[in-house]
Amino acid sequence: MGKYGAGPLVKPMALVYCRPMLFSKYLTAGTALLCGWQVAFADTIQLKDGSVTGKVLAEKADSYVVDLGFTVLQIPRTVVVNVTKNSTGPATLPLSHPVGPGQFYSTDSKPAAARDVSSLVKQIGEAVVQVKTPGGLGSGFFINEEGYLITNFHVIEGETEISVEVYQQKNGHLDRETYKQVKIIAINKFQDLALLRIEDKDAPKFKYVTLGSSDALNVGDAVFAIGSPLGLERTVTQGILSTKTRQLEGQLYLQTSTQINPGNSGGPLFNLAGEVVGVTNMKITFGEGLGFAIPVELVKGFLDHRDAFAYASDNPNNPFRYLDPPTHIKLNSPEAK
Repeated sequence: MGKYGAGPLVKPMALVYCRPMLFSKYLTAGTALLCGWQVAFADTIQLKDGSVTGKVLAEKADSYVVDLGFTVLQIPRTVVVNVTKNSTGPATLPLSHPVGPGQFYSTDSKPAAARDVSSLVKQIGEAVVQVKTPGGLGSGFFINEEGYLITNFHVIEGETEISVEVYQQKNGHLDRETYKQVKIIAINKFQDLALLRIEDKDAPKFKYVTLGSSDALNVGDAVFAIGSPLGLERTVTQGILSTKTRQLEGQLYLQTSTQINPGNSGGPLFNLAGEVVGVTNMKITFGEGLGFAIPVELVKGFLDHRDAFAYASDNPNNPFRYLDPPTHIKLNSPEAK
């Protein structure tokens, strides 16, 4: 099998991870992570036939999204009479904020206006990188200026020699810079995510992307991807969101008609506001326009709880940490006396 070999067969469909590599990787089942809000003080939503107390997470055109503490409820505006928000006490903050002191990645709480893809690529294209290992290559994207980036676990699986190629706009053209001091920070093999950091001494502040919301997407919305399909760096492809709930081996994926090929693995899937809504990671081998991405909500959960998935150099392919086994002492040994 060559560098760009076909992927494994996974019944009932043939799926391939979108990373050119020497050996094929099998699709692993994922587990869901929840990314919630910390509720400090409650709002009151007065209904036509009663009231609800909780925290208003979002105000949509046709409904309110309310966190009740034990569950999240979507209430149609047609049954809401009045909403009284609690303005006293500590502020209720989401688990993620725009990047600032002590903050790790950027989100936008207000829906951004849609723009054309060409202008967005010029603005955010520098944040998308190529991730290389001795076994192949994939894509990735910076989440903050300190050199932290997201890619797929299968892009770096079994590898510790990693380099990242960054493309920066200088004097009207792109300069290519390769960084070879790349550290693995955290991995989640079950959701196919990895967090890396560039640690080269001469590394600058990097351009980074904003994490959006795949929950806010509608089927049919336009999306686009930037990555390195078959090693062709900085390739842009556009399509629509085909479905938000494609179930594959116990994990829900975003399905998109955006062309995804080996080498796109770990790259971002954007909405037309230039926000990341997913991480591209595989396609169906015998079809066209059948690509898949990990919803960005799972990425936020992975980042918020990155300490739980901290990489251990003595166990590079497993996100779990195990206690040492108990020492076995024989009854007639000196230690037992």
